[in-house]
Amino acid sequence: MVQLSTFALAASVVGAGALNLAPREAGVAPRVIQGDIERRVVENPIARDRLRRRQSKTVQESLANEETLYFANVTMGTPAQSLRLHIDTGSSDLWVNVANSQLCTGKGNPCGFAGTYAPNNSSTYRYVNSDFNITYVDGSGSVGDYATDSISIGGVTLQSQEFGIGYSSTSQEGIMGIGYTLNEAILTTPGAEPYVNLPLNMMQNGFINANAYSLWLNDLDASTGSILFGGVDTDKFTGTLEAVPIIKEQGVYAEFIIGLTAVGMNGNQGSIATNVNTPALLDSGSSLMYLPNNIASEIYALTGAQYNSQEGAAFIDCSQAYNKSTIDFTFSSPTISVAMSELVIVAGVQGNKEVCILGIAPADGTTPVLGDTFLRSAYVVYDLQNNEIALAQTNFNATSSNVQEITNATSTSGGIPGASNVANAVTAVSVASGGARLQGVTVTSTAGGAQATPAPRQFAFGAAVAAAGAGLMMAL
Repeated sequence: MVQLSTFALAASVVGAGALNLAPREAGVAPRVIQGDIERRVVENPIARDRLRRRQSKTVQESLANEETLYFANVTMGTPAQSLRLHIDTGSSDLWVNVANSQLCTGKGNPCGFAGTYAPNNSSTYRYVNSDFNITYVDGSGSVGDYATDSISIGGVTLQSQEFGIGYSSTSQEGIMGIGYTLNEAILTTPGAEPYVNLPLNMMQNGFINANAYSLWLNDLDASTGSILFGGVDTDKFTGTLEAVPIIKEQGVYAEFIIGLTAVGMNGNQGSIATNVNTPALLDSGSSLMYLPNNIASEIYALTGAQYNSQEGAAFIDCSQAYNKSTIDFTFSSPTISVAMSELVIVAGVQGNKEVCILGIAPADGTTPVLGDTFLRSAYVVYDLQNNEIALAQTNFNATSSNVQEITNATSTSGGIPGASNVANAVTAVSVASGGARLQGVTVTSTAGGAQATPAPRQFAFGAAVAAAGAGLMMAL
């Protein structure tokens, strides 16, 4: 569990370097990388989170959705090796498993869905060092080498992209961490410097105009969504994008944390909690939401959910998925409404009856996290260049597309692509000292800039998943 240290963060002002949107010119392909997202079913997101929770220029990639986990198809190396990587906005390292690791050689081919990387089979593989060691807050993670190789996604190829190779790990899937470089695991090594990670590399190589991307996960029943590097699809959301500042941690930008100010129900803003003023990490690597305990308890009471501390889950009648109620989350101005149909998740069976959980769990004193049960209902633009997040209500199952580039990073007009900046957005909140997702990557501000505080570089592999209750079968 992350130990909290409370300190006040002064309200920040969104700078003049706001991004603009540009429509495609006739006959000119936009510099956007689009990736399709693919989903794979995981029937016990509580257990899954216990193993993972830690810590005209666009590139679009379709993503695969694993119930509440989302994957992008990539190829690596020469000749190309195909992998599915878990899209993770809560971390910053891209890393992959190898086929001969203890985990991947286990019974049932556990790494088969995501695939593995064979460095010796690639003529473009280059060893960098043996400092790859990513550790999550529960002690799980991956250890191995840093290397470079070619990586292709969304129709473009990045040469000599640095990434981690997990020779020992506790995750069956490789990870595509796309956060700030200051949150890279390499910074647990004394004297190490951040490297150019995937989204920054896309910008530096001219595939996109700005280090920014938008995420559209679509609804719980959808099999695909998309991530759009360097652009926004205005047909994928309703209303107007509103931008709020990302909150600094110890004086630097390290994670996608914004201020959650109110929680309501059925359109009654703040009816559950007002003046919340708590940090919230927008993390596609977490299946569920993790809210302050008092807010989670109030939501349980209002929805009829029953929290079981032994299971770490709030059980709810599956019929509540058809309830028309919404839980509404406000961030100074933008409010995202999450329908019960997006919150009630089938977690297993008991006898012949499905057992469901509510996709909200107590944060238990750690930094609140807004995972996939929140993100599906929001269209989110992550602007690493200007340190802001833009939010709008998602347009589920949109059948049309209007992709526009994020351009002109020095313009003083507008905000994040087509967004309006929120005036006086709350940023004075308390943030966990060790970061929300990664164990021990603690950034400190010095006269010479930001640096990382080294942390222990080991963890216990094979951490057990908490067993399901008597008579309740949950597939892992």
